[in-house]
Amino acid sequence: MELHLINGQFSTQEAITLLTEMIAVKIKYHEKKIIDNHYEEDVKMREQKIKLLQNELAESRNYIQNQSGNINIKGTINIETNEK
Repeated sequence: MELHLINGQFSTQEAITLLTEMIAVKIKYHEKKIIDNHYEEDVKMREQKIKLLQNELAESRNYIQNQSGNINIKGTINIETNEK
């Protein structure tokens, strides 16, 4: 199953705001899991994911800010099961 979450053209500021808010949701998800989890390995893994998301956001912002005109963003989520 595919969920077409984003498919549109945005101004530079709209694109940055949209990506920032979406990544913030994902970071909050990992932060909540860290608070609820007491396994050191899982906490470290989630902390690494948060850092990666923050770095990707910074790179995306820099890229978008250096572009002229509108920004096209397409985001599809693929939902699959592990059933055989």
